[in-house]
Amino acid sequence: MATSAQRAYRAACPNCGAPVEFRSAASASAVCSFCRSTLVRDGEALRRIGQSAELFDDHSPLQLGVAGRWQGAAFTLVGRLQYAYADGTWNEWHALFDSGKSGWLSDDNGAYVVAFDAPLEAPAPRSDELSAGERRLVQGTAWNVASVTSARLLAAQGELPRPPRQDGGEFIVADLRNERDEVGTLDYSDPGGAVAWSVGRPVRLAELSLSGLREASEKTLGGKSFACPSCGAALELKLSTTQSIACHQCKAVVDVSQGVGADLSHYAQTNAGHDGAEPQIPLGSSGHLTLDGPDLEWQVVGYLERCDIPGDGDDEQTFWREYLLFNRNEGFVFLVDSEDGWSWARPLTGAPQVRGDAATWQGRPYRKTESYSAKVTWVLGEFYWRVRRDERALVTDYVGQGSAAARRLSREQSGQEVTWSEGATLEAAQLARAFGLAPTSALAMQRSAAPSLTIDGGLAKALLILAVVLVVLMMGFCSSSERDCADVRATFGEASTEYQQCMRNTRTGSGWRTGGGSFGGYSSGGGHK
Repeated sequence: MATSAQRAYRAACPNCGAPVEFRSAASASAVCSFCRSTLVRDGEALRRIGQSAELFDDHSPLQLGVAGRWQGAAFTLVGRLQYAYADGTWNEWHALFDSGKSGWLSDDNGAYVVAFDAPLEAPAPRSDELSAGERRLVQGTAWNVASVTSARLLAAQGELPRPPRQDGGEFIVADLRNERDEVGTLDYSDPGGAVAWSVGRPVRLAELSLSGLREASEKTLGGKSFACPSCGAALELKLSTTQSIACHQCKAVVDVSQGVGADLSHYAQTNAGHDGAEPQIPLGSSGHLTLDGPDLEWQVVGYLERCDIPGDGDDEQTFWREYLLFNRNEGFVFLVDSEDGWSWARPLTGAPQVRGDAATWQGRPYRKTESYSAKVTWVLGEFYWRVRRDERALVTDYVGQGSAAARRLSREQSGQEVTWSEGATLEAAQLARAFGLAPTSALAMQRSAAPSLTIDGGLAKALLILAVVLVVLMMGFCSSSERDCADVRATFGEASTEYQQCMRNTRTGSGWRTGGGSFGGYSSGGGHK
């Protein structure tokens, strides 16, 4: 645990007289905990330069005084900067190490980064020169620009290494990523034009051996309720990170990114997904999964349906489903249910190395399969980003090669933000067991994949498959709609979405194209994530 050996200065607030303590002799500023005056050190005295606004209660598990260890070094959280942007807020916690070194613990929607300020030995690019998706050379290192965000300082708290901005004006924060899983941040908040540069890496809270966390650290709001602005039904936020919630009664999507107040932005949507699709894994259910780590309990907190946007001359459209899972120590992952199977995906902090159609991440090779435009068509539950009507993104999917054949990689770009996600395929039976689903539901989750041909017996298998397909097609021309879908019923089950859809499609002539589907990839926006 960090000690108090760095406490070097104490004085009375010039505004209210309350004691203000500096744990580091190098700290230049603090915010009075009593009157919220922003103070700077002026020799042996304190000078008031403004007043900080009240903090927006985002129910972060972190708070001032939390102690921990990073790479064996003890630290204490002594200050906080809270920023606001179009889609919500994020925190930068000032971490003071026992050695006297200052760092930052960035806290944004269940994801965390430890970063340290670094000098800029060469001029930084201007903020208006940056564009998401491009490559930039900063401090001799090649970076991918992940996001260019307009932000403002919402509030400050505690001890800080430099005075916070006081005018409330907006400024640009640009996040850069690289293949070493590093995050570089260019902060253009200084009114004088100086650009702050920091470099960090993602970290799990469990790795920091934290003590002194807030008692309500389960990341829940303890039953915070409000009325749906569309139908008046009582809505209850479960997660502190929620930016959007879908009403369980009228299915309206409500924006709560700016807090719960009288006038909440919302939009209406239909009461079911495409062709009446509903979640096959119920919202709120929990299951144990091993996803590149220990066996953990994950809870389903959100569900969304997406589709590709057909190009010119392409009248086929693919729909797929994504489940948002949450674990208090690991943050968020996605379960993706597409026509060619199930997979999971976790948003990445870094950026894979891409050369042509090849990509590499953590030593694993990937090959590009397709690029397409996609949009959100229907949502249920809670989400850590602001869900917008027909939210669109340009998606590029990659499939693992060789020993990494089961891995999946995806890139999404929406406006001035690029996010990557990576994961792997999952067996439907494994998911059914994990979430304790009934046998009929487990059968409905099965997704058939086309068999692969091998040299030994490949021709015989191909002929057999072709014969079966021809028989089924011939029967289809003279059978009823029920017989048309017999093979679908045998594969997916009578209660499945696929079978019910097939029955409707034989009457309407519409259909779903097999394949496609993004592998997650939403991010929160904002700094460091």
